[in-house]
Amino acid sequence: MYEKYRDRVAFFVVYIKEAHPEDGWVLIHNRDEGVALADATTDAERAAAASTCVVGAAVQIPVLVDHVDNAVASAYGGWPDRLYLIGRDGRVAFQGGPGPFEFVPELLVAAIDAELESI
Repeated sequence: MYEKYRDRVAFFVVYIKEAHPEDGWVLIHNRDEGVALADATTDAERAAAASTCVVGAAVQIPVLVDHVDNAVASAYGGWPDRLYLIGRDGRVAFQGGPGPFEFVPELLVAAIDAELESI
């Protein structure tokens, strides 16, 4: 999707509160994969965790980092993960359901197509 639309749509990943920190809801699968992050208590710690994840997952999309006050995640209901499309008018043109079960990229593709057709 990113490769297909990147010349017409600005894509961003917003790194928010760690879903499965070592000092919280730990997933053994994460530990098996070498992912063991504590929940950040400062913006610098959150940025460092985001950087680690970006490198480890080879993320190609630009990444923005929510502050530890979680303002972005709270405003957009981004936990644990969610897809959004902000239209040219600055309004939410698409809001996907909460992941992982309602994380459906194909619905975002359809919303992008509809938004681009309206130009």
